[in-house]
Amino acid sequence: MVDKKEIHEARAVAYEVLDLLQQVEKQLKSARNWGVYDMLGGGFFSSWIKHGKIDKADALLRRVSEKLHELQKELGDIHLGLDSRVDISSFQRFVDIAFDNIVFDWITQTKIQDSLSEVARVSTEVRRVISTLDQIERDYGQ
Repeated sequence: MVDKKEIHEARAVAYEVLDLLQQVEKQLKSARNWGVYDMLGGGFFSSWIKHGKIDKADALLRRVSEKLHELQKELGDIHLGLDSRVDISSFQRFVDIAFDNIVFDWITQTKIQDSLSEVARVSTEVRRVISTLDQIERDYGQ
């Protein structure tokens, strides 16, 4: 029998993960926008701002990773699993700033887009888990 308390705890952590993922997405989209400006000749300052956004996203992703680990533990209590790995690609920002040109800017933009796709994938997985938790709770309530 599934404990309702465990379901509520897992759901709460899942919503925390979704909130963090939305914050990551916001930072990455902003970095992507600054990257476009950078590719159009924005220079050092646009690279600096872009990488500041990437750094913020990276810090948030570390929190996401911690919360995903916590969510996995909570889901284990009710015999559910989670397939998730969020990882922002590590890239040598020195190269982008020091050799500020279209090729390196394009590589950075590609990595930002890849990270956005991964955030979307994990968000979908967490929403699936929340839906499953809702279904278990409905079944449990009957």
